[in-house]
Parts: sequence; C-alpha cells; structure tokens
Amino acid sequence: MTAYRLATGGLVDRSHAVRFSFDGAAFTGHAGDTLASALIANDRLLVARSFKYHRPRGIVTAGPSEPNALVTIGTGERRDPNTKATVAELYDGLEAVSQNRWPSLAYDIGAVNDLMSRFLSAGFYYKTFMWPAAFWEKVYEPLIRRAAGLGRTSLPRDPDSYEKSWAHCDLLVVGSGPAGLAAALTAARSGLRVLLAEQDFVLGGALLAETTKLDGEASYVFARRAIDELQNHANVTLLPRTTVFGWYDDNVFGAVERVQKHGVTIDPGKPVERLWRIVAKHAILATGAEERPLVFGGNDRPGILTASAVSTYANRFGVVAGKSVAVFTNGASGYRTAQDLVAHGIEVAALIDSRADAAESAPAGVRLVRGGSVVDTKGRQRVRAVVTDRGGFEELIACDAVAMSGGWSPVIHLACQRGGKPVWSEALQAFLALEVGAGLVTAGAAAGHYRLSECFEDGARKASAIVESLGRPVAGFERPSIGEEIDPSFTALWHVPGAKSKAFVDFQNDVHTKDLGLAVREGFGHVEHAKRYTTGGMATDQGKLGNINAIGILATMRGVSPADVGTTTFRPFYTPVSFGALAGTSVGEHNMPTRRSPLHGWAARNGAVFIDAGLWYRSSWFPKVGEKNWRESVDREVRNVRENAGLCDVSTLGKIEVFGPDAAEFLNRLYCNPVLKLPVGKARYGLMLREDGMVYDDGTVSRLAEEHFLVTTTTALAGGVLSHIEFAAQVLWPELRVRFLSVSDQWAQMSIAGPKARAILQAVVEDDLSPAAFPFLAAREVRLKGNLKARLFRISFSGELAYELAVPAGYGEAVADALMRAGQPHGLCAYGVEALNVLRIEKGHVTHAELDGRVTPDDAGLGRMMGSAKPDFIGKRLSTRFGLTAADRAQLVGLRALEADKDMRAGAHLLKDGAKPSTLNDQGWVSSACFSPTLGSHIALGFLKSGRERYGEKILVWDQLRGVEAMAEVCDPVFVDPENRKLMA
Repeated sequence: MTAYRLATGGLVDRSHAVRFSFDGAAFTGHAGDTLASALIANDRLLVARSFKYHRPRGIVTAGPSEPNALVTIGTGERRDPNTKATVAELYDGLEAVSQNRWPSLAYDIGAVNDLMSRFLSAGFYYKTFMWPAAFWEKVYEPLIRRAAGLGRTSLPRDPDSYEKSWAHCDLLVVGSGPAGLAAALTAARSGLRVLLAEQDFVLGGALLAETTKLDGEASYVFARRAIDELQNHANVTLLPRTTVFGWYDDNVFGAVERVQKHGVTIDPGKPVERLWRIVAKHAILATGAEERPLVFGGNDRPGILTASAVSTYANRFGVVAGKSVAVFTNGASGYRTAQDLVAHGIEVAALIDSRADAAESAPAGVRLVRGGSVVDTKGRQRVRAVVTDRGGFEELIACDAVAMSGGWSPVIHLACQRGGKPVWSEALQAFLALEVGAGLVTAGAAAGHYRLSECFEDGARKASAIVESLGRPVAGFERPSIGEEIDPSFTALWHVPGAKSKAFVDFQNDVHTKDLGLAVREGFGHVEHAKRYTTGGMATDQGKLGNINAIGILATMRGVSPADVGTTTFRPFYTPVSFGALAGTSVGEHNMPTRRSPLHGWAARNGAVFIDAGLWYRSSWFPKVGEKNWRESVDREVRNVRENAGLCDVSTLGKIEVFGPDAAEFLNRLYCNPVLKLPVGKARYGLMLREDGMVYDDGTVSRLAEEHFLVTTTTALAGGVLSHIEFAAQVLWPELRVRFLSVSDQWAQMSIAGPKARAILQAVVEDDLSPAAFPFLAAREVRLKGNLKARLFRISFSGELAYELAVPAGYGEAVADALMRAGQPHGLCAYGVEALNVLRIEKGHVTHAELDGRVTPDDAGLGRMMGSAKPDFIGKRLSTRFGLTAADRAQLVGLRALEADKDMRAGAHLLKDGAKPSTLNDQGWVSSACFSPTLGSHIALGFLKSGRERYGEKILVWDQLRGVEAMAEVCDPVFVDPENRKLMA
C-alpha cells in the first residue's frame, strides 16, 4: 500500500509485489501494473523534461500516445531508450531512468531554456544559426548535435535475438475492445480464420477500465469470457503485446510482437521481439478513440492527465494521481471520470464544464462550474491549484491533480497510411477514415461510434458483412445487456482564451499556441508547413495527442473549418519499431545469405583469396608461393592471360531466359540497340536505358532459337534488371506474348581468355571451334567430351580471344578441373576479379563504376549503339533532351600517368594543369584505375568535359582525400589492341 494506491479495486495482482527502480530509487508495484501506474502509485508524477524548454513533465495518458513519460529501461547492452512508461509492463527487477535532464530530473540545468523562451520561439533555429557563417561547423553544429535526441542508445552489440514470421488469415482484427471482441467472436463462430492483435499485454481494450455493467457483471468479466471462448477456437490466433504498425499493398500488415520485453531474465532460445507480416483477406480496425487534452495556460504541469487516463489508472490499476482532483471538460466524458473518482472515495475539487448550457449533473457532493474555464495552473514540479475563469470572475481552486477531457478522436492511422485522407465530421467534431474498400474497415469508436452498445453492434455488423462476402453462413452475436451509458457528445474547445501562461499543444516538443500563431503570421499556416516550422507532431508520439488540437487552432486562426486545414500525412510506423525487429535474424554473418558460385570449390582448391562482391563471395586473386602481395599475383595473372590463357569464374552474372513469339520485339524495346533481327546462334552486346535516357545496365543478348533468348546482366543488377523486365511485361506492354525466367543459379559459367584459349577449349569440346565454324559473337549449344550438353559464347571482356562456357551448375567444378588439366601444357592459370578488372580497364570496357546512373550512351562512348531507326525503346524520348546532348558533357576517356610510379585512384578529380582546385574548375572524375602490367604504368578510365576532343592534353589527377596528385595524359580509353586483332583471332 502506498499513498496513491487505492485500498481496493483494479485488476492488478495485489498478492504479487514487484520490485523496480526509477532514477536509482527503489519502489514496489504489483503484477499487472505498467511502469506508469506503479510510478503514480508511488507519487512519482515528475518523470521527464520537455525537449526544448526542459520543463517538468508528468504522465498524461495511459497508452501509446504518451508524449512525456519516455524513459530508458534496462542497462548495458539491453538498454532501451524512449520507452513509453504507459505501455511498459512492470516486471521484477526493472530498472528505469529518466531522460533529457542533467544533472538530475528534479534539478535540470537545461531548464534555463525556459527562462530564455522568448528567444526560442518557433523557427528560431532557421533565423539564429545563419551568422556568422564560420560558427556553423565549430560552434552551432556541435551544440545542436549534443542537444538533439532524447534517450541514449546502447553501443555494445545487442545480445538478444529477433525473428520474422508470416501469418495468413481471413480476418485480421486490430484491437480487443468491445468492437474488436464482437467482430472476432462473430467471425470465429462463422468458421473464419481469425487473427486478433492487441498492443496491450492484457486483452480487453477499454473494457478493462470500464465501469458500466455488462450482463449485470463487471465489463472485464465479459471480456475474459470472450477471450476464453476465442482461445478455444482452433481457427483463432490471439496476439497480445502486438502492435500493428503498418498497412501495405495487397492487404499485408506489419506487426511487432513483444515476446520477452516484460522480464529481466531472457530465454536465449526465444526472440525478444517478433516481426509479423500478416496477409489478411479482410481487416477490421477496432482501435478505439483517443481522448484529446485541453489547451489552457499551464496545462503541462505534472499531475495533469487526460480524464480517461485518470479513470483507467483508478479502475484498472487501482491508483490515483492525486488526493484532490479537479476535472476540466467540454463534454460528458469528464462527468464519467468524476463519477469514477467519487466511487473510489477520491475528492473532486471541482467539475469545470466549459459549456454554459451543459445538461449533465455532477455526482453528489461535487461542485459543478458550468461555463467555466481553466486559464492557468499553479505549482512547480506538480500542479497545486487551478485558476478558473467564469464570466470574467477568476477563482483559485486548490487541487493536486487535474483530469482534462477535450473530446475524442478516432484512432484511424492505419486506415490512412496508403494515401486515403481523413474526412472531417462536423457532427462528431473529429476526423474519420475515408472508405478504403473491403480490405480494411473501421469499427466501433474508430468509426465514430462511442457508446458501448454501438461499439458491440458495429463490430458484429462489420464482421458479418465480411463473413457473407466470403460465402460463409453468419453465426449470431448477441450483444450483452448494458447498464447506464453516457452521452459521449462534446463541444469542441480548441484552446482556452485568456491563458496566463504557455498553453501547450505538443507537450514533448514544447509547441504552444503562440508558436502556431507565429507560423500563420509568417506564412506557414498550411498544416504540413506548420508541422515542420513549429515541430508540432514531430515528436515520438507523432501528433497522436496534439495534432487535432493544432488543426483546430490553425483553423480558428485562419478563419476556416478544420476540414479546410486537413491533416498531416499518415505513414508507418504507428509506434516506433526497433531496428532489431526489422533486422530479424539478418545480423552479423547472417546479415545476408552467403552466395557461393558453383565454382567456389574449384577456386578454393586453386588457392583463391575470396572477397564479398555484392551478394556473392568471389575469388579475387590466386596467390603463388613467393608472391609478397596481391599486386604481384594480379600482375602475373594479367600477363599470363595476355600471353597464354586464363580461366575465370563468371557464374555470378545475371542470366535471364526469355521465351515467346514476341520475345524479339520485347527485347528490341527493352534495349536501345537493335535486337529484332539478331540471327539464331549469335550474341550481341546490349545496352539498357532508364526512362530518363541514362544507362541502366549492360550485358549480352544471345538468340538460342527463334523464340528463345538468353540475356546476361551485370552481377550487381541481376535482380534489378529482372524487376525491370517484369514491370515492362506487366505494365508497359502486357499485349506482348513473352515469358522469362531467372536462371542465374542454374548455370556455372567460366571465361577462358587468351591467345591459347581455343586450343585449350577444343580439348574438352566435341564441336568444331575454328574461326569459320565458331566466329566472334557465336552463341549456341555444344557437346563436351563425355556427352555433356553445354552453352558456349564467343564473347570477351578482356580484349583477348575468349569464350564463355556455361554448364549445369552441378557439373561446374568438374568441367573447370578438366579445363585446367587440358590447359596445363598451354600455361593456363586461374585468375580472379582483380585481374579481370585490370584486363577490362586496359581494353576500355565499362562496368557500373562508369555506368553509375549519370551517364548517357554517348558519354560512355557507346552512342553508336543508339538505335535511331528503331520506332521506340525505353529511354528514347528523354535521351534527346538538350542537357543530355550538350557539347561539354563529361565523356569517357583514358588517362595514362606521365610518371610510372604515380598512382591514380577512382574518385579523384580532374583539373587543368595549374588550375586551383574548386568546384568551378572541376573538369571531371576518375571512375576506375589500376596498374597495367601490360603497359608498365598506372592507367585509368574517367569522365572529362568534352573529353574526346582533348586526347593528348596533360591533366592533373587531384585526390585531396588520399593526398595524391599525378599528371596524366588524356588518351583513347582503349589502351590495348585498339584494332581488335586479338579479339578476332
């Protein structure tokens, strides 16, 4: 028993004491408490400091919309900042600390900001930190970064595990209050697969704090019976401690379940949180309504709560925020709170109703002040009195808590996350969700039905309609008999005029009515502008509590209706979701799947050094005994390919098979160069553009049969190109008869390059590989010795005589081993992606280092590939824009260092000799660079303004980041065999 724990009542387990600490002080609560209710029971109303002014703040709500009571729970690597005390389940050993204060919560140095508040009005940061400019980097930015944020995260690695799960159901019910239970029972009895998600740790929603009798018994008894029935249905899944945070395409919902967030001892065999992806045929949003605070002077002092929160703490948790409570209301809900307090033996200092014509009667013995308003409050770290005004007469009423009721706002966030804007209801003085189709409907208080009877009936009615739409017979739901119900109507009161001190709209970010007025005067009256200018609604509660009041105040100031002001945009997440839940098991070495090529074993046996390359684990180089560093290995591999031959694993290239009568036409539109008349048995280099005319990807197109093509892509964009193809087939040209399939993992593919490549390959291939029989760009099926069918392509990325051989993945290592044996007399060596990169730079071939999304075909020296005679292809129209054809665009060039020992690196800038480094003098950049053992010097590919006109010019390669400068000669990007004699041998 504590001073503010009621002697009886509530649903907590009074036989089970729970020990916890707050800011180092030890306290005791009970099983079934939240941290907030336990703090109130121990008379700890001061729990936080506001963000900007560091004003004392207390608990305001009893749910997830809480703006103030943000604490850090846990220690060490299990420290969770910005946890709402109002939803944190109390457990034995819980350690919580307050945030955003120093040196202590009671004595916070940051409170000096409150004394300087006249200089810290809305938008002050836009006006203050402009001058002097030199102060920004050394003074302003460090101070702002130190002040930003609230809690402090844990730097050590999270020791706990998380997981992701899929769920499928006929009906998802979000919320377990009266409407949610009625809907779930109706659907479950009708045989539907039902999933009921509730963010609270106890199912029942508002029924857990309701005092109205149902069937002559307490409302929570009815709730327990309903939950018991649902648990006994095999077709029902109940998910307590689960918040549905997002609604996505195809009626997929995101939800996070707190599996082990309510205990100090963690079972390592279970996740602490589970991310659910729920695929629902239908969903009912039964999330209830949120009570609005009232905006009056001094409305932010600790001890001032919403009336529904006061009732919830008293009825569900058996605690009260004060011994003498003033109730300030604009509707009947405040009267219900006064009744609850009187029933628990708590003094109601006064019931202040802003409506002069209110018809309700106050509970016996409670003073009723009709037509009155609270204009100010007294007290420092908790409220001690309220100042009321009635017809110009002011009165000081002593109290130690205030219950404020400003009306109700349906919780419709999920229903508005996919673009549907809420609709203003004049009758309800609230925003309701737009009808968004059969996939998601609102029910109960979320649909504006506030009476208990209406909630039960609406939930059952909405569920019955869904059951019928699925062709099932509807099982009946009999609404329980309901005791006395209150009229939930209210008269909107957006703010109380005549406030003696700041009247806050957004408690966490310290946004008050004068800030909104300033925003309107300075031209930021649009609701989205006002949000960003004042930071109202940008706090961790994302405006759940204060945004409707802000909209009403803006409407009053602008002389329009709230319907004209509208709401800000609703987006996921409804409440914060941890990074751990989003990552799931994809952490550390499991961050992404380790993809090994079909030739991984072959490469490992030959001594490869592996690196992560995109999604793949690739062989980088193959060191030999005596080689001291990677450069020696790479140089040897490059020389060997140029002089003899080399074998390289290229299995990671994207490979997509395209079939159908219209396959040729489809690919002709997809690529900018002609494909339509490509002969069977031939391959062609293909260049793919984006809609804006920039190069998207390059690769090859091989025609294996009249209606059968094989497309290769770069390793990096294998998935992206497949998505691009799917979009083109489904959206752009659905009339074309074409099918496609990714076969990237089905084939092991190896490149055999070098002057002796033909002789080596002929030793394992039955078919004739002579130049006449298998010319450059030939592509067809061949038979290997041993009767294995394979695909062979005479294409080259190295500039040498080269082939790419593809065999079924399971045969890859055996074929590579056979080639190595056949190539031993010819000096065949294995080479990796580092040597491959050097070979392609020497030959002037581009990769995504060059095709970085800013490059047109002409920029890359591939302008001749643009099919000007083609009627259309993706990117054709926008590729002719003036900006993309300007004469001074950066063009691909080669760069050869004038001094052999001078290094050049990718990312370096290009400057005219003698020019001062500046943005104005920047001439281009280096995209790829290497040491060429063939030429004996450092070379690079880069982009230079009007580069093709500047061959022979001396240019400065400037790399301030690495402290390197080198003079280079601009040259043709093809350094080796520009006549292609080797390629065509």
